[in-house]
Amino acid sequence: MIEKNVVTRIVSEWLEDKDYFLVDVSVSPDDKIVVEIDHADGVWIDDCVELSRYIESKLDRDEEDYELEVGSAGIGQPFKVLQQYIIHIGCDVEVLAKDGKKYKGVLTDVNENQFTLTVETKMKLEGEKRPKLVEQLLTFTYDEIKYTKYLISFK
Repeated sequence: MIEKNVVTRIVSEWLEDKDYFLVDVSVSPDDKIVVEIDHADGVWIDDCVELSRYIESKLDRDEEDYELEVGSAGIGQPFKVLQQYIIHIGCDVEVLAKDGKKYKGVLTDVNENQFTLTVETKMKLEGEKRPKLVEQLLTFTYDEIKYTKYLISFK
């Protein structure tokens, strides 16, 4: 069986001096290898092909029979690594908290421990007759959420 850490090392070699970053590597028991990469400007098919060929050049098909799939992290899929949060600062995202509440807002700040979301909520302000939309900052640690994902907008 092909080891995940071997594939991860090969991908890391290819990523050196590139603006791409590794999102995930998985290797199933029947040696299906799935590699997900991402880039701030999107992932180009030519780069996926180049990475796929690079991985194949480093693995021996005579030693291990495997299936290889290289692609982008997938738009609308939950974020898996910090770098995905960073490249989506200023974008609309959806957060599902572990308590089951969903939040939609703009990702405004990110660090290795937590991230901040700006959401609009209706609040009745003192002296006002009707509730108004008010921006509110919500901060989450990564262990407080089930997922965060980019919201696709067709406006």
